[in-house]
Amino acid sequence: MQLKFISVLVDDQEKALQFYTTKLGFTKMADIPMGNFRWLTVISPEGLAGVELVLEPMGFEPAAVYQKALYDGGKPALALVSRDIQVEYKRLAARGVTFRSAPQNFGALLSAVFEDTCGNLVNLVQPIIGPG
Repeated sequence: MQLKFISVLVDDQEKALQFYTTKLGFTKMADIPMGNFRWLTVISPEGLAGVELVLEPMGFEPAAVYQKALYDGGKPALALVSRDIQVEYKRLAARGVTFRSAPQNFGALLSAVFEDTCGNLVNLVQPIIGPG
């Protein structure tokens, strides 16, 4: 078994596509019309080959309630890993990404949470490798 698709709920697929491609630097992988919505996926140029992030449309009211509860509670919907969070933080902030805080040290990792403009918080993390 392998991990292939990871979904994130978005309130607007086109807005999500613009954010994840122009702000984060992901690449559009699939864009297939499916009635009122699209099967829309992006990939990370630094990610595992074959793993796609599905920009899942908010077509189910309980999903909207769940997304809002996560957002209002400050809980990220997904996490992205960085090799150098300080560089990534500066690069994304320069592109207009709204961060909730600068990177903070949580012992085993550095973390900075940002908004994806589509109703989600995203946790940008860098694991801290300790001495051997």
